[in-house]
Amino acid sequence: MDQADLVGLRALQSRQAGVVSRRQARDLGLGDVHVARQLRRREWARIHPGVFVDHTGPPTREQRAWAAVLAHAPAALSGWSSLRADGLFLDRDDGVVHVVVPAARRARPAPDVRVRRLGDWAAQVRDGLHPPRTRLEHAALTAASACRTDDAAAAVLGDVVQSRRTTGARLAATLATMTRLPRRALLAEVVGDVTAGARSALERRYLRDVERAHGLPEGARQVRTLDEASGAVTYCDVRYAYDVRVELDGRVGHDPAAAQWRDLERDLASAARGDLTLRARWGTVLTPCRLAAVVAGVLRCRGWQGSPRRCGPGCDVDLPG
Repeated sequence: MDQADLVGLRALQSRQAGVVSRRQARDLGLGDVHVARQLRRREWARIHPGVFVDHTGPPTREQRAWAAVLAHAPAALSGWSSLRADGLFLDRDDGVVHVVVPAARRARPAPDVRVRRLGDWAAQVRDGLHPPRTRLEHAALTAASACRTDDAAAAVLGDVVQSRRTTGARLAATLATMTRLPRRALLAEVVGDVTAGARSALERRYLRDVERAHGLPEGARQVRTLDEASGAVTYCDVRYAYDVRVELDGRVGHDPAAAQWRDLERDLASAARGDLTLRARWGTVLTPCRLAAVVAGVLRCRGWQGSPRRCGPGCDVDLPG
């Protein structure tokens, strides 16, 4: 072992968040004796068999991700773990690292690691990234397919599109290749809604349960507005052709005064341009027939010549008299 070997090892650990495998150490000319010495001196600690980190404290989330990839190499992060490595959903961590391995490999069980075999490795995996991970669209669709509710799945795909790292069209094209993905029919519907402009679970509920189900005119989504006085740019959730705006607010609970003032100032600026703003929250969107009647009534007052339709036997969407 010479100084160059140690320099190479430190450079490798720096790229891998302090994590290294026994195989990598051997490739650098550092044998099992060096690994044993580092463990004995408590300079390294084992995370998985043959995979070590350069401290003895709890490994970070990034170190756990690297350790899982190295323990199952060749492997790549997938699903939620891949999205987090891309800087998305950093506040979401179930303590499990999700990885994929080539289909021909046998997956070895490891604590807090979920391994899945992947057939189309070249098309789905970005090997050149550190750590390797599945492509963003594949990761997002895989994570959404594992969500417990439709709204949660819609939120994942909406957030990914809203991050401007991908588009609904790219998600749709990727979904067409993932023929064995669980809940594929639901995801196709969600991707269609996201492509139509719904960027959150609340927006998707409004599009599906209020607007489409009751035959309301289709509004434009995420309309960019420039305030000429202040230069501020805002985005309207839904804008109809009759100078009617619908803002969908997913916040839960009592709003701080600053948020209430911000909403009021936006509504006043809209009113100055001749727009009428309706605000809806989860509670109102979850009573879609009543909300559809309100929106339809406002649209009729503003010039819409159509009429809403009932979505089912129990619907009371008839315009209030």
